[in-house]
This record gives sequence, C-alpha cells and structure tokens, in this order.
Amino acid sequence: MNNSAPIIACRQLSRHFHQGESTIVALDNVDLDVAFGEFVSLSGPSGSGKTTLLNAIGGLDRPDKGQITVEGQRLDQLSSNALAKLRLHSIGFVFQAYNLIPVLTAEENVSFVMQVQGMSAAQRRERALAVLQEVGLDDHADRRPAELSGGQQQRVAVARAIASGPRLVLADEPTANLDSHSAAELMALFTRLNEQHGITFVIATHDPRVMACTTRRITMIDGRIDTDRPQEPRPMEP
Repeated sequence: MNNSAPIIACRQLSRHFHQGESTIVALDNVDLDVAFGEFVSLSGPSGSGKTTLLNAIGGLDRPDKGQITVEGQRLDQLSSNALAKLRLHSIGFVFQAYNLIPVLTAEENVSFVMQVQGMSAAQRRERALAVLQEVGLDDHADRRPAELSGGQQQRVAVARAIASGPRLVLADEPTANLDSHSAAELMALFTRLNEQHGITFVIATHDPRVMACTTRRITMIDGRIDTDRPQEPRPMEP
C-alpha cells in the first residue's frame, strides 16, 4: 500500500433520506481526504451528517452519489460481499453502544472477529490476550460484559476493533456512555494506539473534550464540511 496516498478519499459524496414527503440531505457533495496515521474528529450538531459520513466511509451505508476510496479500494464499486470482507480485515469499528456479546467473555468477544477470519483457536487466543493486554484488561479476559464497568466494556470493544490489525478505526460517539474518568482513559488509549502503532482514527463526537484530543478537527453543518483545521491536541482531564 502506498502510504503517500490518503487512506480515505471521498469525492462529491451525497446522501439523502426520505421522511414522508420530505427529503433530508444528510451529505451534500462532501470532499474529504484523510492521510495514513491521522487522528481526526468529526463534530457538528445532531443531523449535521457526521455519523452518515462515518457510516459511508466504513461501508455500512452507500451514498447516493460520489465515490469513496479506502486503502486504495473504491467502496462504491465493491459488491456487498467485498465490502463485508473489507470491513472484516481493514476497518475497526467502535460505537457508543459497546455491542459486546453478553454470553461471551472478554477474550471470546475479542476472538470472535478473528474466528470469522478463519484464524486457528491457538492464534485467536494468543492475539486476543495480547490486545487485551494492550488495552490494560488482560487480567479481565475471563469476565463477561456484565462483570465489567462501562469503561472496561468499551476497552474490550477497542481490543476487538484492533485485533485484526486494521490501519483505520472509525469511532462513533465512543465516550457518550462513559463517565469523565473512563472517557479520559479511552482517549488516552486512542492517542497511544495512534502514536505508537500508526492507526488512523476518525471519531464522530459531540464532546468538545474529545475534539480537543485530536490533531485535526472537522466540523459539519447541514451535510457539508464547514471547517477543517489542524490543531495542537490536548489530553483529556479525568
């Protein structure tokens, strides 16, 4: 992969939703490049289009118009099966809801994606324990979600997102259900993964403290990019 090319390139993206007789413009001719290793926040009021843009980049939703390239692959030209394969191997997702499987342990939740990828049981266990150690939860590997705090569950979700070694992680309101201390721990973890492993992060958020942690802040209004600027990141205070 040529790292001089952007990891994400969006051109003239448009997405409309129909609500009764009304048409809602969620994305309005959006152009966006994100370089490998960037640490980006997407902000804006509810309905500004940030989650729609994140879902389009992740191949979870198809735009009505325009093109998206992720790691050199044109998402708008991929079949549903090819999109699923790209998401499985190349993109990590972290959501507001942790989306952990209640009956599985932390290790089993992290291993699940690798099982779908076809890794052996021994490989899955070794990798799952390694990434749980990376997020500070190797001593909680045998606990189920109900036995973990919200912050711990979100860190398991992060471990699951990075287990397959993606170079891109998309996070949608990842701190929304967390207290201030857990949110600060999560953003410190994202920062470390970005700086030490070069993982590209794009984070949709309402939280100004999360925005302040990133090195590039994009603000959306009415489906368009309103501002896009670099910034000096500030660690979140617990």
